[in-house]
Amino acid sequence: MATKIYIVYYSTYGHVAKLAQEILKGAQSVEGVEAKLWQVPETLPAEVLAKMGAPPKSEVPVISPEQLAEADGIIFGFPTRFGMMAAQFKAFFDSTGSLWHKGALAGKPAGLFYCTGSQGGGQETTPLTAITQFTHHGMIFVPIGYTAGAGMFEMEQVKGGSPYGAGTFAGDGTRQPSDLELEIACHQGKYFAGIAKKLKGSA
Repeated sequence: MATKIYIVYYSTYGHVAKLAQEILKGAQSVEGVEAKLWQVPETLPAEVLAKMGAPPKSEVPVISPEQLAEADGIIFGFPTRFGMMAAQFKAFFDSTGSLWHKGALAGKPAGLFYCTGSQGGGQETTPLTAITQFTHHGMIFVPIGYTAGAGMFEMEQVKGGSPYGAGTFAGDGTRQPSDLELEIACHQGKYFAGIAKKLKGSA
């Protein structure tokens, strides 16, 4: 039976969504793995999003908390708000109480990726504070470390991400993920899927 990987994200302006697409490609490149994209529910009214200049949501299906239990491994992606995950994603995690009560996510591998507005905007605090959600569910955090190779040591260009996971910078919203950031995201998908496959095989 195939190893099922869910890539669950929230994206306001599309930056996290682009990383999610690359993570999907990486995960799908692993033999015996089925990967799928999901979005978490939006909590802001449409009129507020319109005033913020947010583009329409993509056709990626919206996930319910209960569906998380179907996956063999989950990679979560979100933008940062003052150094922590966006409220939309925190609201989603807050709705997983019944899964926590049953221990439905315990032992499942979990990864993360993220987007900040600036270089000092939470590229480390966002994943660090997000890990608490995994810990309470008993999930196994799978960081990428420095497995993506020389690109992670690149110092001549601005790049998001860290050993915790892939990342990007949005700036004023006009900056899009760079080729290097997308490359690291693709690597994360492949690396995470490989780990999840091994864990499932050893269960």
